[in-house]
Amino acid sequence: MEPQTADITKSPSTPSRSGSRPLVSVPSLAAPGPLASFVRFVVCGGGVGVLSSFAVPLVAMTMPWAVANAVITVVSTLLCTELHALFTFGTGRRAGLRRHLQSSGSAAAAYVVTSAAMFLLHTVQSAPSMLTEQAVYLTASALAGIGRFLVLRLFVFTTTRKPHTAIRPTALPRPQLTRPAVSAAC
Repeated sequence: MEPQTADITKSPSTPSRSGSRPLVSVPSLAAPGPLASFVRFVVCGGGVGVLSSFAVPLVAMTMPWAVANAVITVVSTLLCTELHALFTFGTGRRAGLRRHLQSSGSAAAAYVVTSAAMFLLHTVQSAPSMLTEQAVYLTASALAGIGRFLVLRLFVFTTTRKPHTAIRPTALPRPQLTRPAVSAAC
């Protein structure tokens, strides 16, 4: 499907009647649909996740593992948010601070879900097998990822929401007071 472009009615060097610049051919990129967004979300998030899994041990050679994991998690979340803004959800612009904060909140919630699943597993089974741990962790990660996708698509990177504007009361017209006519004879 080719992107739609605006019609150019005059050459770029010819000014329009209103004195403003003429229309320029600019591609109109619509946001991808839910399925395309989800596939892009999995590819971007999964790709960055795989790269992160290799980066943590490398960085952990220079600092404690917990610190290396935290650093890589922050960097990968920032990178994923930018990729999701530009590619996954097709906003056409970088994420910005508000979206980074919202995205990090959803990433923190996903972390809580996976940690809770592992805690629950170890509460139910004192020594689960590695296969059981992986199954529980991957299932929790998949559910958290679906939840994170929905939050990002519906709230963080939505293109249908209008920008927030404060409601300001409008000034009501003041009533005109009529004064009785004063005669000049008084």
